[in-house]
Amino acid sequence: VVIFVIASVVVLAQLVSKMSHMLLNRIKGLDETQKLLVDKLASIGVWVIAILIGVDFLGIDLTALAVFSGAFGLAIGFGLQKTLGNLIAGIILLMDRSIKPGDVIAVSDMAGRESFGQIRKIGIRAISVTTRDMKEYLIPNENLMVNQVENWSYSTRNVRVKVPVPVAFGTDLDLAEKLMLEATTAADRVLTSPEPKILLMNFGEHAINFEIRFWIIDPEEGIGGVCSDVLKGVWRLFRENGVR
Repeated sequence: VVIFVIASVVVLAQLVSKMSHMLLNRIKGLDETQKLLVDKLASIGVWVIAILIGVDFLGIDLTALAVFSGAFGLAIGFGLQKTLGNLIAGIILLMDRSIKPGDVIAVSDMAGRESFGQIRKIGIRAISVTTRDMKEYLIPNENLMVNQVENWSYSTRNVRVKVPVPVAFGTDLDLAEKLMLEATTAADRVLTSPEPKILLMNFGEHAINFEIRFWIIDPEEGIGGVCSDVLKGVWRLFRENGVR
């Protein structure tokens, strides 16, 4: 009987969770972040109710187990402290909508290492971040609450990219700037508004150092490819016009 009740409760909870998930997907007024938050809260509520129903059917007297359950619950609480912390952190992140599926983020850990990629999923324990080389990182939700996070698509998807370019002393600076601007605007992913800018940064020991600054609107595609396109264009135009 006990096995039958437990199996029935588990199956019923799974069915109700799936039904609630299907109903949420049909609601048009909620965005993906709100649907995910409601889905998680609904799943937690379903499992809590299912467990209470199962206890009631089995006729378990919880008052008789008060002392044992208190000690056991304390031990479980310590053991699941991180899990519960990650769960609450995930719900908070979804509620304030600072992190959501599809965002492009860079997360620094305590050792200074940085993980960069696009959020694919926000789970109960961790978020899934997929990098450009298709490596998938599972970052605990708590890390996003206590560590600095760069969200490249929080309020806007526009991202500014900076590319340093050194030229030789004696170069016609106006010509160099014109060629760099021409090469930048010719690259596929570079936005024309805001327009690219060419800035002279400093006079180095061996070169005059410029910096090309331009904007892209698809950070999930990475910045390596567009930087390569701009630099190849600069190299080609420099060679054609005798700029070193």
